[in-house]
Amino acid sequence: MEEEQGLANRIYSLTKSFPKEGMFGLTSQMRRAAVPVASNIAEGCGRQHAKGAIQIFYIARGSLYELEKQLDIASDLDYINEAVLVDALKK
Repeated sequence: MEEEQGLANRIYSLTKSFPKEGMFGLTSQMRRAAVPVASNIAEGCGRQHAKGAIQIFYIARGSLYELEKQLDIASDLDYINEAVLVDALKK
């Protein structure tokens, strides 16, 4: 789960450089997508039944897909360059 916590930290660091007008838009959305990933994975691991765990893992995966699209948008808006985008998507 360390890596998922690292994801949220990386997104917070990355979005610090975004323009201030984006603070309540894309910045906020990206942070809200990144933070629950680790929490949902931890919750899923704590479930006693596989069906419940799988559902929670699907929610975490959905947040990751959302974050991937938001990174694409940040790149399209020139908030991040191609190298940063590729690096963020690899990790």
